[in-house]
Amino acid sequence: MHRYRFVLFRPLQFLPVLFGISVVTFVLVRLIPGDPARILLGTRATPTAIANIRAQYGLDEPMWTQYLYFLKNLGAGEMGKSTLYKIDVLRLIATRVEPTLALVLAGVVLALLIAVPFAAISARRQGTVADHTVRVLSTAGIGFPSFWLGAMLIILFSVKLDWLPVSGYGETLFDKLTHLVLPGLTIALSLSAVLTRSLRAGMVAGLQSDIATAARARGMSENIVFWRHVVPNALVPTINLLAINIGWLIGGTVVVESVFALPGLGQLMVRGIFSRDYMVVQGVALTFAVATVLINFVADIITVALDPRIEL
Repeated sequence: MHRYRFVLFRPLQFLPVLFGISVVTFVLVRLIPGDPARILLGTRATPTAIANIRAQYGLDEPMWTQYLYFLKNLGAGEMGKSTLYKIDVLRLIATRVEPTLALVLAGVVLALLIAVPFAAISARRQGTVADHTVRVLSTAGIGFPSFWLGAMLIILFSVKLDWLPVSGYGETLFDKLTHLVLPGLTIALSLSAVLTRSLRAGMVAGLQSDIATAARARGMSENIVFWRHVVPNALVPTINLLAINIGWLIGGTVVVESVFALPGLGQLMVRGIFSRDYMVVQGVALTFAVATVLINFVADIITVALDPRIEL
């Protein structure tokens, strides 16, 4: 169990990271041009009304004072109050977590369903047409932007074929699943391109390893050697790569949710930016940061569990 000692002290290392993220987020959000009070009240607002709104939300205080209030609220489990929605930011974020979490899970599951079989075909048929096709497709998939992929999938499956809904999230479980297919596939096509290349490289190295050679010498079939010895070893670096890309994926939900009008955290952040709702943008950015840190922490635990040689 000594290999898991990092679980005790790793969370302490996250504190300065989260503190730095909070500082950067706080400063960058306030550098966005425009006055949130004026945007909230409209162009005909009187100077008195604008001053009252700024005083109500503490926008008339110096930036360092606002940051101290922000830290104080965080310590009390609060993220402030939204100037646009007029409710606590933490409660607002809680209502938007489900679509974003479901989108991320759908994207990861679909990406693995695409990447694992394609990487296996490519690794076991090196130098063939299938291998070259998979490598070309995985290379090309990295360069396609999410908004373009989403638009093409909408045109094909919603407009032309009329198989899947264009936007929204649905009410029932079945409706939610059908609404997640296209945005999840948009994420999966980009993510699977990266995972396929990593998995293929790991599988090719595993097929030529001493472990695979010893397994063949014991009379094991090629299928057993591949799935029992090669694939588990190839998954170790891919899990770390997946954790890193999930961090990118969480941030990428901003684009995907905007394209498919999913009522998640990404769409909430976009609206917060355009309305200069500082508290909402800060809250969503911190939520994304914490989620990314936690995912990498879980990935470290899984990596150590899969490979007893690794100590963190």
